[in-house]
Amino acid sequence: MELDTIDLAILKELQRNGRISNTELAERVGLSASACSRRHDALEKAGVISGYHARLTHKALDYKMMVIVHISLSGQFAKTLQEFEAAVKRCPNVLVCYLMSGEYDYILRVAAKDLADYERIHRDWLSALPHVVKINSSFALREIIDRPNVGL
Repeated sequence: MELDTIDLAILKELQRNGRISNTELAERVGLSASACSRRHDALEKAGVISGYHARLTHKALDYKMMVIVHISLSGQFAKTLQEFEAAVKRCPNVLVCYLMSGEYDYILRVAAKDLADYERIHRDWLSALPHVVKINSSFALREIIDRPNVGL
């Protein structure tokens, strides 16, 4: 889907406030309500908008520790990657998982309540993931920025 300036304006407003009414959104981007609704629907159907959610603070939910985990596998065969990825998706504390180029095969961002909780996650989940040969954990000292959206 080719995005024009009005599509980008709609996306920018929705990033700011996903609960904005269609009437207000249309007013802010300079469209009629029906035209805005059609564009909004088209953006959703094209997969440009992947969903809507409440952004929760981890600390408010008692997850005070963020851990960056580097993982090396025994190989990068298709079956190995598929088995690892299926298993890591089941771990509820893994917030993000990226397949990487370079020294490590995957990088994860893991939420933990404290060090004892991370030890449990490491023991019960991460160490049990298939084909893992190396786990390197780094503990975030302070969050500087965590943007939910890309700048438009």
